[in-house]
Amino acid sequence: MTQSPQVTARQMLAVLERAGFQIRRSNGSHHYLVHRSDSTRRTTVSMHPGDLSMMDMRDILKQAKLSRDDFFKLR
Repeated sequence: MTQSPQVTARQMLAVLERAGFQIRRSNGSHHYLVHRSDSTRRTTVSMHPGDLSMMDMRDILKQAKLSRDDFFKLR
């Protein structure tokens, strides 16, 4: 299993938007996203400086129901 590359919150947000997500609301530094055609696919991205941790990246992709392969195709 290869290690995922480090990405910033802005890069993750761009990938999610290409995957069909849109920002529903934001509260402070957190952006809440929902998929345009499947409202069960929702996630939160914390917009802090620096790279997302591997755990945060994994959790965001899991909540968004995106595979690592999907992430790499959209990146």
